[in-house]
Amino acid sequence: MINFKSRLYKKIISFFLAVFLSFQIQQVYICAKEFDEDEFLTDILWNKYASLNKDKRPTTALVLGGGGARGFAHLGVLKSFENENLPIDFVVGVSIGSIAGLFYCAGFSMDSAIKLAENFKWSSASNLNPLSLFSMLVSDSMLSNEELESFLNKQIGNIDLNGLKIPLICTAVDLNTGERILLREGNAAFAARASAAIPGIFKPVEYKQRFLVDGGLYENIPVDIARIFDPGIVIAVSVSADISKNSTDNIFLTLMQAIYIQGKVFDLKNLQDADIVISPDVGDISAIDLQRTSEAVRKGFYASQTGMETLKRSLINKTQWEFLIE
Repeated sequence: MINFKSRLYKKIISFFLAVFLSFQIQQVYICAKEFDEDEFLTDILWNKYASLNKDKRPTTALVLGGGGARGFAHLGVLKSFENENLPIDFVVGVSIGSIAGLFYCAGFSMDSAIKLAENFKWSSASNLNPLSLFSMLVSDSMLSNEELESFLNKQIGNIDLNGLKIPLICTAVDLNTGERILLREGNAAFAARASAAIPGIFKPVEYKQRFLVDGGLYENIPVDIARIFDPGIVIAVSVSADISKNSTDNIFLTLMQAIYIQGKVFDLKNLQDADIVISPDVGDISAIDLQRTSEAVRKGFYASQTGMETLKRSLINKTQWEFLIE
């Protein structure tokens, strides 16, 4: 009798177990219609990737291009990277890219940097005022961007480039020789200032018997500089202008348009040499339009997040499998 009861109980339990499993399989099947296996696997592997030591993942270079006020989109991109814990090994910046890169490489909170950007005025970056503007127009004297250096030093501290948490290379141009200069040592704020000294508007910045101006005069998205250091992957952020939409109503905008036209061909070539390109939709924002700073930041964040899965997969695919599963 006991054996009979035991067998009966087993059959009853097996029946209900089969019903339960059948129900669960149906639920899994329904969920599977909305389940993205690649995305699920990427999320799992990304957590491991982000925690790897530098010697176990590809060296990642970030190139931040120039573009004046459009370059505030860089902060949105960097905020996205910060949120995703995306490791960057070094940054190459030009003009506004050097400034945004400086905040990031110094370990400055991107939320704090964005707040500074939203309250930024040209008087924070130069001696722009009615008197200096009048003097510029009547006596051909240029503005100074020395105030930018003071502003940056105040925000991040008087720190050298070799003291940053992430290495930063700022590009500038020797106005007398046309040579591209890579600033890799010395005061970090000074380097960013030199990289952003727009020729014809700001006085050249004197450096070791050279006179330096905006690195965008030579190349606005210097992917080739990043390649010199043989990284495993290069991410380029382009905030280039849509020259068909640019206003040329004043001297500054006309000069900027000329620089953009000159650099357009080089920009396209450099972007082709990058592994990943992030292009925020800011082409219609003027280089001097600080009224659209918040918009530029939002567009930078959106562009980065939109391509984040592709970026993560590229980094994961360049990593040796045994490091991801150890």
